[in-house]
Amino acid sequence: MKITVVAVGKLKEKFWVAACDEYLKRLRPYAKVTVAEIPDVDPARAGGVETALEREGAGILAAVPEGAHVILMAIEGKQRSSVDFSRHLDDLALRGASELAFVIGGSDGVSDAVRARADETFSFGPITLPHNLARVVLLEQLYRAFKISRGEPYHK
Repeated sequence: MKITVVAVGKLKEKFWVAACDEYLKRLRPYAKVTVAEIPDVDPARAGGVETALEREGAGILAAVPEGAHVILMAIEGKQRSSVDFSRHLDDLALRGASELAFVIGGSDGVSDAVRARADETFSFGPITLPHNLARVVLLEQLYRAFKISRGEPYHK
C-alpha cells in the first residue's frame, strides 16, 4: 500500500522531525509512506483567510496522488479506536484502495475544494492538536494499525 501524508506547514523543531522520521522508518516494512509538506499561507499577506485556504488547498490537491482514497483529518471527523482504524485500513485495501492520502490542514482548516475531494473525514477526537503533533500521532497510529493487522506485538 502507498500512503501519502499531505500536511500544511514545515516541521521546524528537531524533535518533531526526529519523531516523524522514527515512525516513517518503522512503517517501511508495511507500506510506502511519504510526506508532502505544503507551505502555509499567511492570511494577512494573502488578503484574508479564504484566499489563504484556497492557496493552501491548491497545493494540497496538487500533492494528492491521482486516484488516491483521501482521508481528511479534521476535528469533526469520524472517531475510531486504534483497532477500528486498523480494520478500516484493511477494509479499504480489500476494496481495492492501493493508495491513500491523509490530509492535515493548516491552523485555519482547509478549503471547500479540499473538503469536496475528501472521501472521508477522520478525527483523533474533540481535542485540538498542534499540526506538528497531529502528524506524529497519525504516523504512530498508522504504524500501530499495521502491527494490529498483522497480529504483531506493539499494541496494548
